[in-house]
Amino acid sequence: MEEVLDLYHMPPNPTRPLVCVDESHKEQRIEVRSPEPMEPGKPARYDHEYKHNGMSNMFMMFAPHHNWRHVKVTDSRNGRDFAECMRDLVDVHFPQAEAIDVAMDNLNTHTKASLYAHFPPEEAHRIACKLVFHYTPVHGSWLNMAEIELSVLGRECLAQRIPDKETMSRLTQAWEQRRNESGATIKWQFTTQDARIKLERLYPCLQYLQHD
Repeated sequence: MEEVLDLYHMPPNPTRPLVCVDESHKEQRIEVRSPEPMEPGKPARYDHEYKHNGMSNMFMMFAPHHNWRHVKVTDSRNGRDFAECMRDLVDVHFPQAEAIDVAMDNLNTHTKASLYAHFPPEEAHRIACKLVFHYTPVHGSWLNMAEIELSVLGRECLAQRIPDKETMSRLTQAWEQRRNESGATIKWQFTTQDARIKLERLYPCLQYLQHD
C-alpha cells in the first residue's frame, strides 16, 4: 500500500510516466421493442424487456499527471489482452518514455509472464524492460486511481443499454476524448501518513507500541 501511495505523491517525471490500469466489464443488451423517442413534455421510453448479447471487457489506462485516459474494449480479459495493452502503453501511448510505472491490482494475468506467454522472447523482453509494476494490496483496489475513472465512465457513459461491442467502443472513445480535452484528472489526497493513522489495524507494530 505504502509503495503505491508514495508513487502517487512523487513529482511528475516526463521520462517516466505513471499509469494506473484497471478492468471492468459491461453486459450488452439488445432492445426487443423499439424505444419511444423523447417528445416535448414526454421523456424517452424503453421497454423493460431486452435480449442478452454477450459481454465486453474494458481496460482503463489512466495517467494522472498527463490528464489522460484511454479505454480499450476487448472481447475478453485474458493474459493476451493484458499483454497487448502493455505493448500499447510502450509503443503507442508513451513511446518516448524511458520507463513506465504501472499501478494495478494483483489479478493473475497482471504479470510480465503474460508478455512471455504471448510474444516472442525478444519482444516480451523489450516491453518488460520498459515497465515497472506496482501492485495494490488485496482488498485495496480503492487505491487504484483507474478504478475511480471507471466509476466516472460508468456514470457518464455506460448507464444505458448498449447493444454490442462496436457501439461500446464508439461511446467510450467519445467519452475519453471529451474528458481528455477538458483536462480532467484526479487530485489524490490520501497519503502514507494518513494510512498509518486511519488504517492502524494494518500496522501491528504501531498497535503494540500504543498499547504497551
